[in-house]
Amino acid sequence: MAENEKTKQKLQEVPVSEGEDEYAEKPEDVLDKSELKELKEMEEENGKEKKEEKSEEEIRQEERKKQERTRRGELTREEIIEAWTTKTKLGEEVKRGKIKDLDDILRDNKKILEPQIVDSLIPIKTDLISIGQSKGKFGGGKRRAWRQTQRKTKEGNVPTFSTMAVIGDGNGHVGIGVGKSMETLPARDKAIRKAKLNVIKINRACAAFDCDCSEKHTVPFKVAGKAGSVRVELIPAPQGTGLVVANELKKILKMAGIKDVYSKTYGKIRTTFNLAKACMDALEKTNPGYEEAKK
Repeated sequence: MAENEKTKQKLQEVPVSEGEDEYAEKPEDVLDKSELKELKEMEEENGKEKKEEKSEEEIRQEERKKQERTRRGELTREEIIEAWTTKTKLGEEVKRGKIKDLDDILRDNKKILEPQIVDSLIPIKTDLISIGQSKGKFGGGKRRAWRQTQRKTKEGNVPTFSTMAVIGDGNGHVGIGVGKSMETLPARDKAIRKAKLNVIKINRACAAFDCDCSEKHTVPFKVAGKAGSVRVELIPAPQGTGLVVANELKKILKMAGIKDVYSKTYGKIRTTFNLAKACMDALEKTNPGYEEAKK
């Protein structure tokens, strides 16, 4: 303690010239090495005390905010991985860092059973596809993300909400999933979780006959996908064309990282549910291992 007081006194005795800052003279010019070490220790102790000075109210507020974000499904990628308790062998290998690339998992046709595997390997974005229709006079008509159905019981009508989510990293990985629940937010969370489990790898290229660039901006060749009565064809397009597809398909193609494409559609395309599934079937066929995986 006495040595610390001497160090403080020496610092107070440092001369300050006029028009200069209070710390114009450096402590290295006045103090010895041992005294400098003591000064650093004092600064470190002061910094620790300031960090520990957080009041209990601030800690409680942070915990409440985290709980609210958990309930809304708005946790950050780091928080999701930190709270992840692995349940499968693949999840353990990913968390330990043994597997660092999602393509290795998809190439070996390994089954993804934990959504945190995708969270930890690629930065993902999410969006909802409008598969429902709002109620109103003459049937409503405005598209919305929630498709509402209900069943009749003795107690009354029991409503159910379903939605379709799409996830992707904009770099060749995309997935869709459907969730159903008695409320809207749980249905959304289920759809996002299933979309992560259904993620696929697609191939991109510059394949249009009138385009010669080195960027991967369109599908590598003409592909077609089918779901129900809906059939979707994706055709390579030159750079700058944009996405010439239905509005809901634009969400899927943007998540996949495709910027330019032509399309043709056949069948009952107002059924957005089948339209999205047909588009995913077409994108999956851009992968060379598609036929082998199906066998």
